Amino acid sequence: MFPTKAQRTKLNQTLETCRQVYNSTLGSRKQAWEVEQKSLSLYDTNKVLTGWKAANPELSEVHSQVLQNVQERVDLAFKAFFRRVKAGEKNGFPRFKGHGRYDSFTFKQSGFELFVNGKLRLSKIGSIKIKLHRPIEGIIKTLTVRRDSLGNWYACFSCEIEPKPLPHVEWAVGIDLGLTTFLTLSNSATIANPRFFRKEEKALAKAQRKLSKQTNGTPERAKAKKVVAHIHNRIANKRRDFAHQTSRVLVNQYGFIAFEDLNINGMIHNHHLAKSIADAAWNQLVQFSSYKAEEAGRVMVQVDPRNTTKMCSRCGMLVDKTLSERVHKCSHCSLEMNRDLNASINILRIGLDSIGLKSVEAPSL
Repeated sequence: MFPTKAQRTKLNQTLETCRQVYNSTLGSRKQAWEVEQKSLSLYDTNKVLTGWKAANPELSEVHSQVLQNVQERVDLAFKAFFRRVKAGEKNGFPRFKGHGRYDSFTFKQSGFELFVNGKLRLSKIGSIKIKLHRPIEGIIKTLTVRRDSLGNWYACFSCEIEPKPLPHVEWAVGIDLGLTTFLTLSNSATIANPRFFRKEEKALAKAQRKLSKQTNGTPERAKAKKVVAHIHNRIANKRRDFAHQTSRVLVNQYGFIAFEDLNINGMIHNHHLAKSIADAAWNQLVQFSSYKAEEAGRVMVQVDPRNTTKMCSRCGMLVDKTLSERVHKCSHCSLEMNRDLNASINILRIGLDSIGLKSVEAPSL
C-alpha cells in the first residue's frame, strides 16, 4: 500500500486505537476474574464496547468490525492460555500491548472495497493506492492491514477458493531436517542450509553497535534503529522466499511427504545451537509445505522423531551416536551411510506406516 501522509497518520491512529481497545478488553477480563471470579466471554466484551464508544468518541473513528476483531484477538489469546494450562505447558498469560507493539487490524466482512484502478477504499481512512502483486482469486472474506518494522503498509486478503489438485504422482519421500544440511531426503538428495542470518550477522552487529551509541529520542537513534530493522527485514524476506520455493518444489515433485515432528521450542533451549536452529526456521518450511500440499491434493504427515537417527534403516537395531558422528555404522547388518540419510529413510517408513501405505521409491529433486 502507498498511503499519503494524511492516510499514513490515520492508519497509525487506527492502530493506536486498536491497541487501547485491546488493553482495555484484556484489563476488563483480568479485573472481572480477580475481583468477582467472573469469566467474561467475547459476547460480554462486545456489549461493553458499545458503552466505551459512547464515552469515548475517538473509537467511532474506527470501523466497528475492526474493533470487534480486536476483542476476538483477546478472546483467542485467553483460549490459547487455557489450552496451555490444560496441557501442562508453560502458561504465558496474555500480556498488555506497549506503544508500537500493535501492528495490524482486520476488516472481517465489510468496510473495504477493491477497485480495478489500483485503489483500495478503507472505511474511515479513504482510498489508498496499492500495488496488486497478483489477481485476487475466489471470494474475499477478510482484509488485514499490516505495518512492518520499516513503516511499510500491506493489505493481506483472505480468500475462499476451490482447491487446485496437481496431477497424481506416487512418489513418496521422507525428510530429515538438519543444520549441517538443511534437508536430507530419503532418495539421497540434499538441500544446503542457506544460513541467511549468519551471512548478515556482521552487518547486523555493526548496525546494532551504532544504534547503541545514539541518545534516546534523537533523530540519529531513529535512523540507526531503522537500519537495524531493515537488516532484520531483509533476512526474514530471504528466509520466507527460500521456504516458499523449497516447499513448492517438494509438493510439485512428491505425492507423499513425511517430516519429523521436532520440538523446536525445546531444542532452542540448547544455547550452543539456538541461533542456528532459529536461523534454519524449520517450522516455516513445514507450515508452507502443509498448506501447499493440502491445496494440491498431496499427503503430508509429521512423525515422531524418537530414535529415527539411532535406528538402522536396514535391520531396525538401535545404534547410539554422538552429535559429532555423521556416519551411521550398524554393527548388526554392516550398513554404513550418512546418518541424516538413514534418518530420512526411517522417517519415510514411519510416515507411510501411519497411513497404511508401502514405500514407493522417489526420484531425486
